[in-house]
Amino acid sequence: MSIDQNTKKELIAVFERALSIDKSRVTPHLGYKEIPEWDSISHMILINEIETTFEISIPSDQMVEMNSFSNILLFLDKNLLKKPS
Repeated sequence: MSIDQNTKKELIAVFERALSIDKSRVTPHLGYKEIPEWDSISHMILINEIETTFEISIPSDQMVEMNSFSNILLFLDKNLLKKPS
């Protein structure tokens, strides 16, 4: 994975905003429904916040796969690099 630290920090901030949690709770192992704040509704808020923050579009079939902080980082790693400058 070649995600830079700024992108990772930005994603942590997205999790903070979308799930209304402290950044200390955002770990590489954080997963969907592992904390009460990350339910189906907040998952859609999180997806929207990721799309807005990183100016990308997430296909609906991939939204389900974005079920952990690590998986989202992998998605961003693959898709931010493809984004034209």
